[in-house]
Amino acid sequence: MSALTLCLIIFGAMLVLMAIRVPIAVSMFLAGTLGYLIQTGWGPYSSFLNNLAFARFASYDLSVIPLFILMGHFATQGGISKALFQFAASVMGRFKGGLAMAAVLASAAFGSICGSSVATAATITGVALPEMKRHGYSGRLSTGTLAAGGTLGILIPPSVPLVIYAILTEQNIAKLFAAAMIPGIIAMVGYMIAIAIYVRLVPGQAPEVDDNIERFSMAALAGIAPIAAVFIIVFGGIYGGFFTPTEGAGVGAACTFVAALLKRELTYEKFLHCFYATALSTAMIFMIFMGADVMNASLARTQVPGQLAEMVVSMNLAPLMVVSGILLLYVVLGAVMDELSMLLLTIPIFFPIIMKLDFGMTPEHTAIWFGIMVLMTVGFGMLAPPVGLNVYVVNGMAKDVPLSESYKGIMPFLISDTIRTLLLLFFPGITLFLIPYLT
Repeated sequence: MSALTLCLIIFGAMLVLMAIRVPIAVSMFLAGTLGYLIQTGWGPYSSFLNNLAFARFASYDLSVIPLFILMGHFATQGGISKALFQFAASVMGRFKGGLAMAAVLASAAFGSICGSSVATAATITGVALPEMKRHGYSGRLSTGTLAAGGTLGILIPPSVPLVIYAILTEQNIAKLFAAAMIPGIIAMVGYMIAIAIYVRLVPGQAPEVDDNIERFSMAALAGIAPIAAVFIIVFGGIYGGFFTPTEGAGVGAACTFVAALLKRELTYEKFLHCFYATALSTAMIFMIFMGADVMNASLARTQVPGQLAEMVVSMNLAPLMVVSGILLLYVVLGAVMDELSMLLLTIPIFFPIIMKLDFGMTPEHTAIWFGIMVLMTVGFGMLAPPVGLNVYVVNGMAKDVPLSESYKGIMPFLISDTIRTLLLLFFPGITLFLIPYLT
């Protein structure tokens, strides 16, 4: 059996298992096990498996994942999302489509202390959707905006997928966070511009300027003061050299806990739920790590990933053409896989290819820029049909909105995503601009 045939069998087995609703972590583990056993037999496989868990999870860097997740749960359960949306609404309410813009602004702010796309979408939807309905926004615009706004949770640091990318590629987490800031802000502004254009081109999607929306006040500003303080402490501490990103995650979780206490909405039951939900999410992520490690080890033994890298280099294709092809593949994979699974399965294959190409940048800058490009494309996959996980989550909370309407609502945001991706693809300097100043 040829190496290529074996790779196809491994991927085919994974897709079949996913099609019959086997969890993605288990699908990758079983497909990888099949490939490994075919190549080596039981003895070498059992020896590999014996050391796998410790080799993977003994890493100190991995502790940043549950800490950032815990930080997000404290923010969710502590009523912080409500204060963010109220402030954003008071600032943006004077514009047509202002509440939709406020939802995007609140999603960006919440994403800066959450790090999860789905969690950001679900949390802000719970607060913003009833208000948008009450003020006469269409279900199409409301759900589309909230689904798109959720993707800002992984674009604006801290970002769990970006942490995982840093671990997989051995890059500096602080530099990746710095590189993600400008693309995240561009994404937020792009979404707000998309809303402003859409509500003017398509009538009936949003009311005219609503005078009933509470105007900006010092009370609204005071409501977000604890969140602003958390952001300043965490990122100021990281980039000021006071603590590492992992330590910053711990400090952030503690500060967010204090901020939640100050809001007086964090009950004992909610406090316990934060730790339970964090444990659940962390276990899920770590299981995906295990499954991806087994599958990647199986693929590595075929030597096909290395051969693929050499083949791409020998074809003398334009580097941007190669990156574009990889990004398009991520959009396709987003139809069947979640963002973490995509990263864990594909980065060990694609990253060596990218690092062999000449983009006119240092290897470190190339790795960081590619990470941000991947992150944006993964966010694209969270919206794009036919799956679009964020769309399903938001639509599930909007019981009276057909799924087809939600997909129509995300189209302006997909256009904005496409323009932003092309901008950062052709002008890498935008992504790398802040790194010398913050690190």
